[in-house]
Amino acid sequence: MIAIVDYGVGNLFSLKSSFAAIGAEAVVTADPQVLRESERILLPGVGAFGDAAEKLRATGLDAVVVEEAERGKPLLGICLGMQLLFDRGLEYGEHQGLGLIPGEIRSIQEVIPAELKIPHIGWNALQLRERKSPLFKYLQNGDFVYFVHSFHAAKCDEHIIATAEYGAPLTAAVARDNVFGCQFHPEKSGTVGLRILKAFCEVG
Repeated sequence: MIAIVDYGVGNLFSLKSSFAAIGAEAVVTADPQVLRESERILLPGVGAFGDAAEKLRATGLDAVVVEEAERGKPLLGICLGMQLLFDRGLEYGEHQGLGLIPGEIRSIQEVIPAELKIPHIGWNALQLRERKSPLFKYLQNGDFVYFVHSFHAAKCDEHIIATAEYGAPLTAAVARDNVFGCQFHPEKSGTVGLRILKAFCEVG
C-alpha cells in the first residue's frame, strides 16, 4: 500500500486516481501510523517552499517521513514535494527542508535566458542520465512529461537522474538510495507518468 501524505498541499486525489489506474492501492492520509505501516510513501506538493515546509512540520509528519525514509522505505517526492527533500529552499527567504538529499532549491531565473517565461510550464523531454534509475526502467530517453515550476534543485549533480532543457538543463528528477524526486507531475504526464508510478511501486 502507498501512503500519499496529506498535509494540506498537493494534487492528492489525482495521484490516488493515477495509482488506481495501474492497479496499485493508495491511501491519502495524515495518520503517522498509516505512514509507518505503508510499503512506500509519496510526498506531493504545490505552492511555495516555505509555506509547505511549515504545514508539513505543523502536522508532525515531517519527522515520520524522514524516519521512514532513513529506515529504507521507498519515498517519492513530486514537484514541491521533491523540493522539500533537499536541505533548504531559497524561495521568499531561506527555509529548511527535510535534508534527505543534499542540495538546495533556487530560482530558475538564475540559469535560464531572460527572454524565457517563468514559470516553466508544459511538456518537456526528459534527458535520462547514462546510468538509468530504477524509477525510469519503463522509459526511453526523450519521453515527455508535464512541468509547472519556477524553482529547481541545484548543487545536487551526483543525485540527478534526469534533466529537462529550458534554455539551460534543469533538474527534472533526483535519487539517493531509496529516496526519489520528480520535479514534473507524473499524474499529469499520461502513459509516461503512469509508467514512472508503476516503476516506483516496484522499487525496493
